[in-house]
Amino acid sequence: MSRVVDITELALRDGHQSLLATRMAMEDMAPACADIDQAGYWSVECWGGATYDSCIRYLNEDPWERLRSFRKLLPNSRLQMLLRGQNLLGYRHYEDTVVDRFVEKAAENGMDVFRVFDALNDPRNLARALEAVRRTGKHAQGTICYTISPLHTVERFVDMAARLRDWGCDSICIKDMAALLRPQPAYDLVKGIKEKCGADARVHVHVHSTTGVTMVSLMWAIEAGADVVDSSISSLSLGPGHNPTEAVVEMLEGTGYATKLDKDRLLKIKEHFAKVRPRYAEFESKFLGVETEIFDSQIPGGMISNMESQLKQQGAGDRLKEVLAEVPKVRKDAGYPPLVTPSSQIVGTQAVFNVLMGRYKAMTGEFADLMLGYYGETIGPRDEKVVELAKAHAKKELITTRPADLLKPEWEELRTQALALPGCDGSDEDVLTYAMFPQVAPKFLASRAEGPKNVSRKAAPAGAAQAPADGSGAAGKKPVAGPVAYKVTIGDRSHQVTVEPA
Repeated sequence: MSRVVDITELALRDGHQSLLATRMAMEDMAPACADIDQAGYWSVECWGGATYDSCIRYLNEDPWERLRSFRKLLPNSRLQMLLRGQNLLGYRHYEDTVVDRFVEKAAENGMDVFRVFDALNDPRNLARALEAVRRTGKHAQGTICYTISPLHTVERFVDMAARLRDWGCDSICIKDMAALLRPQPAYDLVKGIKEKCGADARVHVHVHSTTGVTMVSLMWAIEAGADVVDSSISSLSLGPGHNPTEAVVEMLEGTGYATKLDKDRLLKIKEHFAKVRPRYAEFESKFLGVETEIFDSQIPGGMISNMESQLKQQGAGDRLKEVLAEVPKVRKDAGYPPLVTPSSQIVGTQAVFNVLMGRYKAMTGEFADLMLGYYGETIGPRDEKVVELAKAHAKKELITTRPADLLKPEWEELRTQALALPGCDGSDEDVLTYAMFPQVAPKFLASRAEGPKNVSRKAAPAGAAQAPADGSGAAGKKPVAGPVAYKVTIGDRSHQVTVEPA
């Protein structure tokens, strides 16, 4: 009798986030939901990550209404989201009561499974969110961001899994956002977690497909005892996305492992998104093949395309290789943080600055905060010279405490500010939208009554200028004689930088 391997479907969130800059409108996802709901998935990831940002920044769509809609359209499915720990869905740390309120509201609006991660793998930044999830009675999934460096070892990752298990997490996820998880480490890591945490410890494996090796990694993880693997329907897969759901099903044929998925339903889902995807061609990632160079740069595929766009807009498109070579150096200086939102944007943008202006001649506020501990603790020591430059830039000192411990209660202030905005309905959900994106929310709340805007080709002219959904792009003019001003945006904050010509 075959052992059943469960599947989490990613098409409704990470699938289009990775391939189409998170621009897919709800109206283009809704028709597939009946088949998704009946296909036999363990869970359906449909919210969190960059979707919240993209909804209010580009689609004029209320993210909370999207969640409620998915709850109605997928009545038999576990809904799953990606939550950035103490960052929630924004790009800064939030005070604990805001974290509590967000989790409560997400659960109330229909969320079932909370995949909680921290960009630095700092457990202190996971604790409050996981505690909040457990209070709601929903599924708390503690997450390990997988990365490689001289300091990251299987043993350290297993120890982190044991700590998450001790905290009462319902499952452990190995999250490989850059397709760095080779087959042998995948086997060793799952096996190690099962041995240390107990055979009943539930292990989920999430990989991207960018480097071309991770389909084998999924197989080896399954052989080591993985309970659930993530995949995306084939018409929204591969490249910087994920391995195809149907291919995972067929891979297991005759192996002693099997999924419970309905192949007829999968075919209908595939055909739906095959029709929808071409309409979003203008947002399509240009990295659609295999990029084994990522094993050296360790940059997620989507981040590479964003940096390429950033450089082209600044008349420096031919310098991408220099930036890719600079990223590992910046990462080492910062103590080897994993490269996932927001650390990937922070490290990547600093690498661009270093190439264009000289090493650390200019520094973003976010990178200074990363160097000074305001995002949390890194696995390795930070370069002392760069720390001193960060102190001078930020005019503050290095910290070793949990960053959120330095925050004062902020809910009432956020509520007062949100209620003053035209279009705010006074709900906690609207206050949370303002809290996540205070620069974007006012425009969204004021225009929300106009209804959602589909930005696909059927609704917008092909080639229309758009910024990346994760906020890591930049706008600027090509160099001319004299100083050149660039605007670089990370998350919800923009930086004006002036560069003198060489």
